[in-house]
Amino acid sequence: MPSITIGKHLIKRLSEVGIDTVFGLPGDYNMPLLDIIEDSGYMTWGNNANELNASYAADGYARVKGCGAIVTTFGVGELSAVNGLAGSYSEMVPVIHIVGTPTSQSQKSKAMLHHSLGNGDFDVFVKMSEKISVATAQLTLENAITEIDRVIQTAYTSKRTGYIALPIDLILAEVEVPVVLPLQLLHAKNPEVIQEIAIKKILECISHAKHPAIVVDGCVLRHHLKKEVNEFVQRSGFPTFTAPMGKGAVDEDVPNYRGVYTGNVTLEGITAEIKQADLLIELGSIKSDFNTGNFSYGLDKTKTISLHSFGTTIYHAEYPKVGMVELLPLLTAALPERKSALTFAPRIRPEPIDNSTNEITHNYLWNKVPEYIKPNSIVVAETGTSEFGVFNMKSPKNTTFISQILWGSIGYSVGAAVGAAIANRQKRVYLFVGDGSFQLTFQEISVFIHHGLTPVIFLLNNDGYLIEKLIHGPDRAYNNYQMWQYSKTLDFFGGHLKNNTTENKKPSLIGFEDKVSTREEFEAAMEIVSQEPNKIHFLEVIMPRFDAPRELKLLVATSENR
Repeated sequence: MPSITIGKHLIKRLSEVGIDTVFGLPGDYNMPLLDIIEDSGYMTWGNNANELNASYAADGYARVKGCGAIVTTFGVGELSAVNGLAGSYSEMVPVIHIVGTPTSQSQKSKAMLHHSLGNGDFDVFVKMSEKISVATAQLTLENAITEIDRVIQTAYTSKRTGYIALPIDLILAEVEVPVVLPLQLLHAKNPEVIQEIAIKKILECISHAKHPAIVVDGCVLRHHLKKEVNEFVQRSGFPTFTAPMGKGAVDEDVPNYRGVYTGNVTLEGITAEIKQADLLIELGSIKSDFNTGNFSYGLDKTKTISLHSFGTTIYHAEYPKVGMVELLPLLTAALPERKSALTFAPRIRPEPIDNSTNEITHNYLWNKVPEYIKPNSIVVAETGTSEFGVFNMKSPKNTTFISQILWGSIGYSVGAAVGAAIANRQKRVYLFVGDGSFQLTFQEISVFIHHGLTPVIFLLNNDGYLIEKLIHGPDRAYNNYQMWQYSKTLDFFGGHLKNNTTENKKPSLIGFEDKVSTREEFEAAMEIVSQEPNKIHFLEVIMPRFDAPRELKLLVATSENR
């Protein structure tokens, strides 16, 4: 009967869900598994600077590839990754967390081992992770194959995190596998009769509506339904908006795309268009505070149809298990052919650039920077001013947007950009990160260089935690910190060291690395960036201390009574 080591089976199963890079750090309870990764010939080791950053990288990677993985060591390593994994769970990003644990015998005998709490309890950390995982497993020789498959399948289909504890003595243990069946990664079929009723009812609602509209949100991206959604948008011809977490899900060049809708934070003309709607079709909505303008989003339920991954709601009626993955293409095919295309007024745009100053303001930056971003790129925006600036930024065609609007952990963007860049080296990554957030996770710049990646990094320096200053304490010392020489970051992390080049590893070529304080300096730097796509670039962008995107100012103004 054929056999395989548990470690090799695990790595092969990860590759079946599209994973070719595993992030994390070595620890003395996981290194035999890292040997398998390094020797596999088809898997890359992420080589991160710390476990928190690795969890962010696995998250960014999963948003591009569909699933991510991180390996940590027991106790100290896994707890360092928990914040990032909680973010993945919160934002519905499937990341598999693999933890190398002490030997089965040591755990059974309750030995007082390093990295443990010293009380013989080896279940405490998995119990913690159960709260932020859709599936967890503690592997034994008897259950390893079935449990590995269960956790990966459940995490992948549920779009949540999964946790696997693998004792070090089992990594190389051989188990018999009579038949290795493919992982079951498809969604369960919708109940056919209920689905037919739902489609009929939706079509009836559409036929009675004089001003239907569509809002596309983040769950569409989590389930990789961009193609299906764009077909529905174009076939219907209805005015279409995206929520902030759905940014990038709709081709912004189609005539019926109208902009980003965020409740009270929305551009005024867009709000007026939404208010005209007598039917709102929500696709994959995520109604968190920042995503909805502090819950000021939407129409009355009697005017709303909501298609989600787990079910459909038509006004007040619920159709459980009629998920949009299967429903949406059927609904698109059932739409009546429109006799004539709807006509639209010119699309509402943000305020044009204010030329009364030469400073690099947010008004200038988010209007200007799209001119330099190529189609098919990835934009990663940090929690704070960057994510709000991106809301209404013009989107180059086929641009992927990554931010953490729900979980909102500062520093997330740097690690996430590493993962996104590794997930698709054909797409250029543009990272926007504030100086405060950068100080949390800046170590991953060395990982960019180590892997030969070529992102464009914008360090937005406004001298402090601006979003916190806007919320409370603009003059408080706790919202400030030590200033760094940010523009020397690539040099500090060995970008110019020749001894980082080996036969098998060529680090990034270094491009622009300097501070820009005026618009002329910014545009001159971006010309260099545009001409050198094969290099990593770092722009320290000096901005006015209290300048912020319009959207952030409005949100803060409505947040006082939350």
